[in-house]
Amino acid sequence: MVATLTSSEEAQLTQTIEMFEVIVQSQPQDYQSLEILREAYVKLAREKDVINTTKRIANAYVLMGQFSSAILEFESILQKYPDDPEALAALKDIDSKAGGLSRSTTSGENTEVKPAPKPANRSTGGTAHAQKKAVTPTDADDGRATLYKLFVDSKAIAPADFELCWPKQDYSVTPAKIVPPFLQTLVDKSIMPMEKALKIIADKHRIAYVPIERYDVDIELARSFPGSVLKRWCVLPFDRMSKSILVATVNPFAKQAIIDLEETTKQRILWYLASPQEILKSLSKVIR
Repeated sequence: MVATLTSSEEAQLTQTIEMFEVIVQSQPQDYQSLEILREAYVKLAREKDVINTTKRIANAYVLMGQFSSAILEFESILQKYPDDPEALAALKDIDSKAGGLSRSTTSGENTEVKPAPKPANRSTGGTAHAQKKAVTPTDADDGRATLYKLFVDSKAIAPADFELCWPKQDYSVTPAKIVPPFLQTLVDKSIMPMEKALKIIADKHRIAYVPIERYDVDIELARSFPGSVLKRWCVLPFDRMSKSILVATVNPFAKQAIIDLEETTKQRILWYLASPQEILKSLSKVIR
């Protein structure tokens, strides 16, 4: 598998691994970032790391109480390595916690296996495709209502400061330039430091942070999305992994941004929080 990769592809995968290892260290329940890690290890034919990451994914499901999903991951390991002590011990432990769920699952009984809920720091494309419409965004689907609660109702800033910084957009007109995001305006007007503003969002959304300036952004991938969408929402599709598009944002509550992005791709969209300055800098290279 490695032989089919170019040196630049190997370098990109190595960088992806380094970045997402940092992310999952701080968020061990972030199974989707772990899946991205596993995919990178698979492409590099690092079998030991693939197995270890599969165990981490399974343990993430256990932490979330999603025992059926955890069982499937551990059983996938046992298919290759029937005597793996960690997988066997984990299944035994799940049995004791879930009342024999693993035995029911493996024996083929009609046991309902509920899918793991999507974590708060991600958004997938399944339902949004069915809801795509050329609509004018409202306060709810552009994230304004949620951000107002986070910053004003919590008394982090005054209502007047919020209104001063919230981007006023005419959604019927294509933006001529990148619309400065709310957080950047907060900082530019010396209302709040960037670190504090990002922390407020990360604490609420439990979204993983990606330092875009240290990432080798896939410029061509970003350019495959309409410039109007990137400008309006200040979002940056920065990498593709497996069946997912990784997108940096400052406002993960903007539902319309997801819908607009999914007009271009059938792959699921995974949000990652990033500094608006770093997103703006990268977008200046993407948008011609």
